[in-house]
Amino acid sequence: MKNRLKVLRAERDLTQADLADALAVSRQTINAIEKGKFDPSLPLAFKISRLFNLPIEAVFQDNEEIQDDEKNIEV
Repeated sequence: MKNRLKVLRAERDLTQADLADALAVSRQTINAIEKGKFDPSLPLAFKISRLFNLPIEAVFQDNEEIQDDEKNIEV
């Protein structure tokens, strides 16, 4: 699953530790999510989207959705 977590965090001048504290998870969890090594649970994904005041789809994008979008791009 792709995500914009690193970009959103940077736009708000938050460190991984700051974000981890706000979400009650470890900094390593934030790092793993940002690098795409770990997909957050649904409750954590909702918590992240609420923290940034964005719809969940603005933070996370499913890999299948990305492939579908690429197929629909006109050249």
